[in-house]
Amino acid sequence: MYCPFCHYADSRVIDTRSSEDGTSIRRRRECPKCKKRFTTTETASLGVVKRSGATEPFSREKIIAGVRKSCQGRPVSDDDLTVLAQQVEETIRLTGASQVGTEEIGRAILKPLRKLDQIAFLRFASVYSNFDSLDDFEKAIQSLRNESEN
Repeated sequence: MYCPFCHYADSRVIDTRSSEDGTSIRRRRECPKCKKRFTTTETASLGVVKRSGATEPFSREKIIAGVRKSCQGRPVSDDDLTVLAQQVEETIRLTGASQVGTEEIGRAILKPLRKLDQIAFLRFASVYSNFDSLDDFEKAIQSLRNESEN
């Protein structure tokens, strides 16, 4: 890490702290040459590879916007959607990959959405999983029934 004051090629870490949301690390550093102190913030970037092959940064807001459509008319609050988006991001970051496909994000959404609201889950799954017939819906509904019985 270069010193921003004298541009010396090294620095010493004095203190390290995680942010409250756990997405970044704050480090307090000192330059051994000029003895000045400075702060750096480190974050792990997460890229999303779209079907077209284009890559863009991961966005919780896009998760919320996509799931919100499935939750229209359902008793799901904005706070519920924020928590769901956080759970999805944590699930994806646990894989350790720096880039994920949209398919992986869709799969990561299904589990917490299933717990949040079953109707919203069916709506989302019908689009994400490309339900082609009523049989697909019946299978998903039966799976939900089996899960609630257990």
